[in-house]
Amino acid sequence: MTDFASNPPRSHKPRRHRTVEFNLYFTAIFLLSLPGATIGWVREVARRRSLNLRGPLARAWAEAESTTPLIFSV
Repeated sequence: MTDFASNPPRSHKPRRHRTVEFNLYFTAIFLLSLPGATIGWVREVARRRSLNLRGPLARAWAEAESTTPLIFSV
């Protein structure tokens, strides 16, 4: 007999399939946030005098990645 109290079985979380609508919103938010992310990146590079920062594409991607699920959660 197995003791599940000390070693519970791993539950597999089903991966959500992103719909066409989600991808459309994600793309729109990504493209709209790209100019702002680029300006913010240029300002950070000028302030810190270093290119060792996340680039504008990564910043815009993160913004779209965090904003799009908020739209669909409402």
